[in-house]
Amino acid sequence: MEQIDQKITAIIHHFNLNNYAFSKRIGVTGTTIDSIVNGRPQADGSRKKTKPGYDVLLAIIDEFDINPDYLFGKSTSMLKSEHPKTPTYSGIPKVISTTPDGDENVIYVPSKARAGYLNGYEDTEFIESLPAFYMPQLTHGSFRCFEVQGNSMLKTFYDGDMVFGKYVENFDDLKDGRVYVVVSKNDGIVLKRVYNRIKDQGFLTLKSDNADGNYPNFNINAQDIIELWYVTMYASKQMPEPVDVSDKLQDLELKIKSLEQRVSQK
Repeated sequence: MEQIDQKITAIIHHFNLNNYAFSKRIGVTGTTIDSIVNGRPQADGSRKKTKPGYDVLLAIIDEFDINPDYLFGKSTSMLKSEHPKTPTYSGIPKVISTTPDGDENVIYVPSKARAGYLNGYEDTEFIESLPAFYMPQLTHGSFRCFEVQGNSMLKTFYDGDMVFGKYVENFDDLKDGRVYVVVSKNDGIVLKRVYNRIKDQGFLTLKSDNADGNYPNFNINAQDIIELWYVTMYASKQMPEPVDVSDKLQDLELKIKSLEQRVSQK
């Protein structure tokens, strides 16, 4: 791996400068730069290179728009303009649907429309082709309804359930451990429990609730995320098992008889 003096030499050559001209651009003496890239002469005839200080590095970064990760060996992109940036997340969905009175509808995305949604989420004609309905309970934000596909969230959500998600306006609004519908370029539409690592590591960690299947955790980079929907309610086709009232009564009667026998024996 190249040392930092070699990185600075590469920057000097990239801008077709000599050490003196480079030093003047960043406000230091030519001797300072010469000691960093060539080293100071020692008594034994060798040369000892000086490590650049914080002020020198900051001046280089600011003056030449250098990617800091390049200087420290974490990236091969010298310039910030060459370094991929996390896009600014859109605060509102690209397309919405409204009632004749101007209230926002909930747009329903069934399983069969998932593939089309990835290409048409910002296409007005495609969004208008999806079912939409108004729900007065879901206001103060934009909502989508997604059909659950698969069993990765089993015991929380079942295949065929419908989850209602509120659009997440900012990555900072994500809360660890909550369930979100994540729409991304590479992984499509997934329903997962999310852990936000964007600020410090640039990605989300997604976790399944089904511990019995082969559903390992995985990460999605921030720049791949298209939409995020926080699940606020759901509708399930899984009806709870009916309570057998007669069995409950029989069990209670047995307990009462057992208690009566104990009392009569005393």
